Amino acid sequence: MLRGNAGQDIFFDASDRSRFCLLLQQGTERFGVRIHAFCLMSNHLHLALQVGEVPLSRFMQNISFRYTQYLNRKRKTTGHLFQGRYKALLVDADSYLLELVRYIHLNPVRAGMANYPDEWSWSSHGAYLGRQTFPWLTTEWILGQLATEEDKAIERYRQFVSDGLHEGHRKEFHRGSFEGRVLGDDTFIERAMARSEQTMLRKLSVEEVMSTVASAYDLNPEELADRSRNRKLAEARAMVALLVRESEGMTLTSLADCLGHELAGLSQAARRLEIRIATNAGLAEHFERVKAQLSNCQS
Repeated sequence: MLRGNAGQDIFFDASDRSRFCLLLQQGTERFGVRIHAFCLMSNHLHLALQVGEVPLSRFMQNISFRYTQYLNRKRKTTGHLFQGRYKALLVDADSYLLELVRYIHLNPVRAGMANYPDEWSWSSHGAYLGRQTFPWLTTEWILGQLATEEDKAIERYRQFVSDGLHEGHRKEFHRGSFEGRVLGDDTFIERAMARSEQTMLRKLSVEEVMSTVASAYDLNPEELADRSRNRKLAEARAMVALLVRESEGMTLTSLADCLGHELAGLSQAARRLEIRIATNAGLAEHFERVKAQLSNCQS
């Protein structure tokens, strides 16, 4: 689930939704993600995703960052588009995925934006009925749960969605049944938690961020503390500040102490760089490469 900042719209016309769909396609190819369902509303969106080896955060950060760039350029705006980090729920596919897909497709009906899901073009519902084609969408698993023959599976899917037409808000699809992040029975939760503990990414240190960014700019980490107005040095320091600001377990205060710089100055530098990234494709790609390098350091 990804929402607009302060409830603002994130899609303004069909071209915006088409661009987001293109980013989803590119993301599935690049990160090995399967998309089982989607629904693009006005100020938020829902995705049912299945990730592989690449963490979900890499995929979500990439598409949200690139879409923000696109919309800021188009509307000549700057700053955040989305309301902080996406919200993710780990779902037991065997028990809940079929109902979750229906719940996602019925979102426009619950919101009063359509009487039937068929009336909303920007979801995967039409693809499940065979009326639309999204090459990056995976419908086989859901339809395969309903019947082995495609025509029969589509008809059973249609009836399944119709049966839930008057279904209201289901809090479990928003909060989960365990710590607000997992939905499944006790066995599934135990397996999920055990796997999470085994694969949990360790937290980076401020020094590791400094070292990674310095390397990307062909600098020594110690040079980042220099008060020179050298453009490359200032940009590298601003990138460190922005990455620290966006990361869990690190603060700009600790970076300020490490560099011997004022906290306010680092905060302003991070903000200026964030605005530049939103309008400069080359700088945005460079920023993404550095983030990818940091992710590799965590594994």
